[in-house]
Amino acid sequence: MRGKMPVVTTVMAGVMGVAAGTWPAVRAAASGDEGPSTRARLGAVLADQAWERPRPGSWTPPKPAPDGLPPTISRIVTQDKVVFLTIDDGYEYDAEFVSLVRKERVPILTFLTSRYVKGQGQYFWALRNAGSQMENHTVNHLNMALQTPEKQKREICEASDTIAQQYGRRPQIFRPPFGSFNLTTRKMAKECGIKSILLWSAEFYNGTSGPGVGFNGFARGDGGKGFRPGDIVLMHYRKGLAQQFQMILGWIREQGYRPAAVENYLPRSLGGNAPDQQPGATPG
Repeated sequence: MRGKMPVVTTVMAGVMGVAAGTWPAVRAAASGDEGPSTRARLGAVLADQAWERPRPGSWTPPKPAPDGLPPTISRIVTQDKVVFLTIDDGYEYDAEFVSLVRKERVPILTFLTSRYVKGQGQYFWALRNAGSQMENHTVNHLNMALQTPEKQKREICEASDTIAQQYGRRPQIFRPPFGSFNLTTRKMAKECGIKSILLWSAEFYNGTSGPGVGFNGFARGDGGKGFRPGDIVLMHYRKGLAQQFQMILGWIREQGYRPAAVENYLPRSLGGNAPDQQPGATPG
């Protein structure tokens, strides 16, 4: 809006102050009514969000893989009409999107290609503090199944190193670019501290065209229509993301669903926040 500083700019400034161990000085209003302290106001802006957790017995936690490597997960088995919005890459920076996520209080999960952190680290700090965890999407967005074991390990481990250093938490969930991986990928991911590999059951081709669905189209991996409980939806950081996000939120709500935080449906042993033994969970 003309004449107003974008919300993300204010958030970035606060983040930079926090990172430096200082709080930006804000001049008192002419009336002398300062209101809440600067620290309190910035603390409220930067506070991590706490998302609603599933009801016991309403979902089936994904299981560890028999081979001891990170399992692959493409949807959550649940009775609740929830879907999980996940956003990949990170090469476009839509300030309006950060404001929208905070205003609507919508949980998302970011799979960050770590080379995009350079020069835009504060943007993802703002998203992190709007409630999005930063998980691993490699350093350079390579097709992992085509890489040597050494290259795969570098791509995953170095991305986790960068994200941990920048955002204070080491990723525990991995999404391979293009959904392409092999047994070696799973082995290298485990060596880098990854606990699960999260794929998707549906894709919103936001800002681009998808096969057979056109521009801003939506497609299910099983060829069906609409949402199903526990869908993991793939999106990307592209131009116009705020408007595209409003579009999919409208579709979700029209069909009687709501976005939920996928990390609350994953056991801690798989990189999530849920207990490893869920009371009343439906047997898998």
